[in-house]
Amino acid sequence: MEFPHHFLCPISLELMEDPVIISTGVTYERRSIEKWFFTYKKKVCPATMQSLDSFQITPNHTLKRLIVAWVSYQSDFQKNLCDSRSSEEISGILGSIESSPFKVSALRKLRLILEKGDEDLKTEFKKLGGVEVVVKILLQLKFNSSENSDFAECEEAAGVLNEIPVSDKDQKTLGIFMGSEFMYSMTIILRHGGSDARFSVISTFLRIASADYCWNYVAEKQGIDFFKSLFEIVSDEISTKSSSRALQLLLEITSASRKSRLKALDAGGVFTLVELLPDSGRSKCERILRLLKLICETSEGRTAFTDHALGIAAVSKKIMNVSPAATTAAVKILWLISNFQPRERVVEEFLHCGAVKRLVALLKVGGAVHNSMVKDRATGILMTHGRMWRRYPCFPADVSNFLGRGSST
Repeated sequence: MEFPHHFLCPISLELMEDPVIISTGVTYERRSIEKWFFTYKKKVCPATMQSLDSFQITPNHTLKRLIVAWVSYQSDFQKNLCDSRSSEEISGILGSIESSPFKVSALRKLRLILEKGDEDLKTEFKKLGGVEVVVKILLQLKFNSSENSDFAECEEAAGVLNEIPVSDKDQKTLGIFMGSEFMYSMTIILRHGGSDARFSVISTFLRIASADYCWNYVAEKQGIDFFKSLFEIVSDEISTKSSSRALQLLLEITSASRKSRLKALDAGGVFTLVELLPDSGRSKCERILRLLKLICETSEGRTAFTDHALGIAAVSKKIMNVSPAATTAAVKILWLISNFQPRERVVEEFLHCGAVKRLVALLKVGGAVHNSMVKDRATGILMTHGRMWRRYPCFPADVSNFLGRGSST
């Protein structure tokens, strides 16, 4: 950017930030003139070489205001010019996408522009009909998902849509994204696409979920392959960001209906989650336990959980070992199992794997670290099965305080 010459310091030849006037009436940048006077011990004006009797410097407020105003105007002008050029470029790319058989490079370029652009540019993209153009590419998967070139185009299209914000206020875009054909095409990419394309699909789904999308369509129409793909991504130890988002998406979906929980169960969800639980960090652990809790709210889910050899042990070890949220979910899972799946083998496993000791330790913790409902559930488990557990030598001797009304199972 070129600056007016009178905005530049005569010494540094750079734009002045703190202009000051000396006795000869010439303006300089404060740092430069102070260095001239007090470091180099010069006694003349640098511009006129006139001898000086006074080294007083006075702020030039008028010039400073002019510089600030000029810089602000230029910044706005450059931004508007850039946005205008970007808008024209987007329009040209959209035209080439519709007319050219070679769409991958154009879609890739479009994604880069949107990725660097602000909200105004993305709004302009929508006004130009960009969403419709890109979605049209995706919808070809409904008719032909076998051609590699077509699928590559669809993966790039999913990447473009990942840059587009979605909200309840944008009913037009939301309506397109909620269409059954769009969901079908995105699900195919989720099942068969590369890691970047899968991440784009999951991110778009999460934005749709935040707009209260009804996930019953996914649960009813897509079958267990959709859920298998999500659990496969959850298990991915390399792409942790995709794994985290897939887990969050599963929570959104399974919270919507019992049918979606059963589909998650049929996709091997319980086995996958239990296997991941021991080595999971805090955030992932909390989400895994919440998801297991939702699945265990179905009788089929509880059966699958108790059939897993590590289920009860893995969940029990997270009580008071991760966070209050993890403890709440873990106790709820054990409470569901003990109340609705109280087979003798299962109840014995509570004792042998240390679940009972964890529950007793939880009840001994004072203060408000864990809410009363959590402790009530822990007490209920101990009271329900206490008499049976008393027969075993490994039963904690100090549990009697919590077994006032214990009954045999």
